Amino acid sequence: MVRWLLPDLSLLLVGVTLFYALLLYQAPTQLFRDSDAGWHIRNGERVLASGTVPRVDPWSFSKPGEPWFAWEWGADVLMARAHQSFGLRGVALLYLLLIGLCSWLWMRLHWATGGTFGMAAVFAAPFLTSVQLHWLARPHVFSWVFLLLALYWVERGKYVWLVPLAVVWANFHGSFILLPALLVCYAMRDWRCLLWAGGTLVATVLNPYGWGVHVHIWHYLQNKELLDRVAEFQSFNFHADGAGQIIFAMLLVMGGAVCALQAGRWHHALWMLGLVVMSLRSARGLPILALAGLPMANAAISGALAGRWPAVFAYFRRLRGWDAQVHGMALAVPALALLTLAVLGTPASFPESEFPTAALAHVPAEARLLAPDSYGGYLIYRGRSVYFDGRSDYYGAAFLKEYVKLVEVRPGFRQILEKYRFTHALLPVRYSLVEVLRESGWRERYRDEVSVLLERNF
Repeated sequence: MVRWLLPDLSLLLVGVTLFYALLLYQAPTQLFRDSDAGWHIRNGERVLASGTVPRVDPWSFSKPGEPWFAWEWGADVLMARAHQSFGLRGVALLYLLLIGLCSWLWMRLHWATGGTFGMAAVFAAPFLTSVQLHWLARPHVFSWVFLLLALYWVERGKYVWLVPLAVVWANFHGSFILLPALLVCYAMRDWRCLLWAGGTLVATVLNPYGWGVHVHIWHYLQNKELLDRVAEFQSFNFHADGAGQIIFAMLLVMGGAVCALQAGRWHHALWMLGLVVMSLRSARGLPILALAGLPMANAAISGALAGRWPAVFAYFRRLRGWDAQVHGMALAVPALALLTLAVLGTPASFPESEFPTAALAHVPAEARLLAPDSYGGYLIYRGRSVYFDGRSDYYGAAFLKEYVKLVEVRPGFRQILEKYRFTHALLPVRYSLVEVLRESGWRERYRDEVSVLLERNF
């Protein structure tokens, strides 16, 4: 009975994660600070209603009806199901469950790789700081779960589970390419991983778009001109507040790679170095570094230090021996019920401080609305057609350059205004374009501390 009632370190981390997410992070609102959640929900509803995935864009009046790959349709469907049942609260609950599952799997991965109890406890703080950077109601959180499962199964040699995982992953998020990449690294430990890498890559073709989605994602990731204009693909600002924990996480993984090389764990070293390179190139890589790199760093650093401090690591082993005897699963059901009641009893919404929640009510239904991409997903969620939204792969580099010219009031911006025949503009109050439009005769119809609505004076 004690085994079922006392929580282990994995379950304790889940509790800490969810406590932080709900009470400090304010997840029911902050999960929706990226408006892309809006179009993911609406796309999932379209898939459920039609029984098929979209192949052309249904929302943009600036590029109507052009080919579009909804490669995250599986996650969109689950988001839509949650939304149909409980609204945005249901979507928030879905993602909090995924975030909690990530914490549980992350701790289990420490034990699978040979990490120690004390190091795992110390690494938990930089782990949470790094992953919360991208705590958003978007499909990439599903990919975190898939990556942790893949690492756990590869460590335990359960390769057969990777093929169905590859199929699911390819229908949920474009990061499925990480699975064969992981297996290529582990081929340094077991040459059969090369065969499984090929098998999982072939399995990813089982999606509605076939190899087309692979080609599309490849061209997207090779388009430097486009990615240079997408904020989340830029390097992290290491001068930002709270960056110390993230730097600590990166140093731990780098140190773990060195220790793994010294110990002959070439597969771990190669994987960790790849994560470091990815996280330096793009802020999107930092959560993956913490998720998929810190457990291996624990094993490597612990192995290097155990001989220097034998008493300390003997104590860590005793703690881990005690921890392995309990799991606290009897607490899981009431805790899950409490989480569900807490989330469904808390208002969930797109943050009013970032989105035109009040201003949109003043926009005519037939308006051709000039609005920034940061509003796009929210506008789609509210049933509006859009000029631009967060699907940068759909709009392309040429469109982004044109958009920047318009919102930054560069020479030629008036021709762009005429090209799209905008009738209204819904813009953040800080945009310089607001005053330029007013000086050009556009009439202000509404203003609050977030947004300004302007109407063109024909």
